[in-house]
Amino acid sequence: MYRAVTRNIAVTVSPRFMPERSSSEEGRYFWAYTIEIRNHGDITVQLKTRHWIITDAIGHRQEVRGAGVVGEEPVLRPGAAFKYTSGVPLPTPSGFMVGTYGMVTLDGERFEIDIPAFSLDSPDAERTIN
Repeated sequence: MYRAVTRNIAVTVSPRFMPERSSSEEGRYFWAYTIEIRNHGDITVQLKTRHWIITDAIGHRQEVRGAGVVGEEPVLRPGAAFKYTSGVPLPTPSGFMVGTYGMVTLDGERFEIDIPAFSLDSPDAERTIN
């Protein structure tokens, strides 16, 4: 599990490799990741945008920007949480993701919160110890 906290909003990520949606012969590896966003602060906020940076094992980088997450722009009152699961394919057996969510307060203040960097590793990923 990976966790980042920005302005009293915690983002926790749990990735998992999906062998049933992957094929090493075809160079297709798929991960699901579950994210929980919990508002530990004392003001209501809304998630408006996402920005992902996805990097595969050979350094190819893809940026994804968009509105909300999984078709929603959740409102998080103090103490509330929003949890969702999404997925990502890569052409390599490992990689990593990192990003930010664009948030807005009820009075219109915009700010970003961090999504922690997290590793995407399949059983086919080579492990080396230095």
